[in-house]
Amino acid sequence: MNRYSLNQATTKYWSLEDVVAASAKADLSWIGLWREPVQEYGVERSTKLVTDAGLRVSSLCRSGFFTSTDAAERQAKIEDNRRAIDEAAALGTDVLILVSGGLPSGSRDLDGARAMVRDGIAELAPYAQEAGVRLAIEPLHPMFCSDRCVVSSLGGALDLAEQFPVEQVGVVVDAYHLWWDADVYRQIERAGARICSYQVSDWVVPLPADTLLGRGMMGDGSIELRRLREACDAAGYDGPVEVEIFNQDLWNAPGQEVFDLALARYGEHVA
Repeated sequence: MNRYSLNQATTKYWSLEDVVAASAKADLSWIGLWREPVQEYGVERSTKLVTDAGLRVSSLCRSGFFTSTDAAERQAKIEDNRRAIDEAAALGTDVLILVSGGLPSGSRDLDGARAMVRDGIAELAPYAQEAGVRLAIEPLHPMFCSDRCVVSSLGGALDLAEQFPVEQVGVVVDAYHLWWDADVYRQIERAGARICSYQVSDWVVPLPADTLLGRGMMGDGSIELRRLREACDAAGYDGPVEVEIFNQDLWNAPGQEVFDLALARYGEHVA
């Protein structure tokens, strides 16, 4: 259980102070943070809050979104990614989660979009290494390819990451996005030291109209979460395991209730 980390997105409407306090009270070691609430609270204040509670930040979500046909917009995205790297370093985490971005508006050029992602990472990777931060490419389920993430498989993420030194660029194994892939276990073995994070939730059906909010609590769906965790362990990953669930019903529930349920289900289905 010392690897457990609640990503604060799981209790979206709970304040940063509340989720930090609950994590400390439960004697946890880790917490996963998101840029928007951290920026709202203040990066320096957030760092002090987490540190004073005896916690460490398992990852900062999220940056990336490199895809645009407008050169000025692409450069603005690069600058925002630099700020994200600085925020991650200030928070004391060495993992910055990257979501690549979908197809540019009106475009069908998937290869071109993926080239934009590669070029963006190439521009940022040395800067990230200097800051002590690794860029962690997160492949998303193919249903998000057009609008959110043109990197849709762990193999595709590794094809990108392996163009850079391992200390600069790694990958995220998110069970929700990857469990369906017949090749996922071979790709986890291939990933090895490039695994920066293992994230868990569950795949429940039917999916809601807003598929982004389709993640379920561990144990409520179809994913062999412990098997995936064991595969990551066998590949050499021994870092935090983040519970990251986007689900409107859970967001609407009392934060402490969701916190307690997630911790219990992690023990039953992941640890």
